[in-house]
Amino acid sequence: MPCHIPSTHRFPPAMGEALRDRRAATLLPRSCCSLQGITSSHAELAGCKMTLTPTPAASVAQAFFCLLLCVPWGSSCPPSCQCTERAGAKAVLCSSRHLEEIPKDIPKDAVFLKLDANSITRIPSNAFRHLSHLEELDLSRNAIEKIDRAAFKGVAAGLRTLDLSSNRIRSIPKEALLALNAKLRLANNPWHCECALQEVLWEARLDPDSVQDITCHTAPREEYVGKPLLQVLDAGVNFCSVRQRTTDVAMFITMFGWFAMVIVYVICYVRHNREDTCKHVDYLKSLPSTQGHAETTSTAL
Repeated sequence: MPCHIPSTHRFPPAMGEALRDRRAATLLPRSCCSLQGITSSHAELAGCKMTLTPTPAASVAQAFFCLLLCVPWGSSCPPSCQCTERAGAKAVLCSSRHLEEIPKDIPKDAVFLKLDANSITRIPSNAFRHLSHLEELDLSRNAIEKIDRAAFKGVAAGLRTLDLSSNRIRSIPKEALLALNAKLRLANNPWHCECALQEVLWEARLDPDSVQDITCHTAPREEYVGKPLLQVLDAGVNFCSVRQRTTDVAMFITMFGWFAMVIVYVICYVRHNREDTCKHVDYLKSLPSTQGHAETTSTAL
């Protein structure tokens, strides 16, 4: 049964004009006209009606508070996106909107966020930090090249699915992904096969349906280019050991250089001392002859 509000009662100016202009409005169910109904959910508030016929003055204040409940405070949707409900949770759909960066005003209660098929090139630090309820994040089919180490800080605990497929990612800090419990999709990116990517493959939760599509676009050896990374690793290749060997060689060359410098210094030092020694010996050899000549002279006298 609909509630009734007298049209002659005074409302705040803005509301009074709106109610006078519209003799019927989409407002609240009967339960919202009582004080107990004020806690009704937004889903219950969607389809109620109110006609403007005389009722006691107390109903006016109750209806005013009910109207305030209908306003979606703090849950605005970005202008380039569409917000909807999916299985009782908020879904923010920003697909194919020509976005070049991640929107700043995504609702905090978003659970599903689709940013696929845009022109986003980077995921900065703390890009989703305020989205503590986020469970599914789709960033596929963008132009992402750089992902900061703290890109997913704040959502690591609750995120269940992260799609980064079909971008321009060549490498990624392992710290950005290994903190996640989400299932990852990394296929169809121009990956540079290296130790960091190998560690991600070993430790992260990759989607089994897309792991075969993680292909080496570049690699330390030409024979690995164009092959699925999983196939290369199954053949016994260890990119981390290659990096270790490279480090060992560099250290050996450095040590050899220092050793050669020490040898050269010692040789120069010995040669210089030898010359000084020879001069000193020659000087000493000249002393006895002078002393003998002096003795001969004194004897003759």
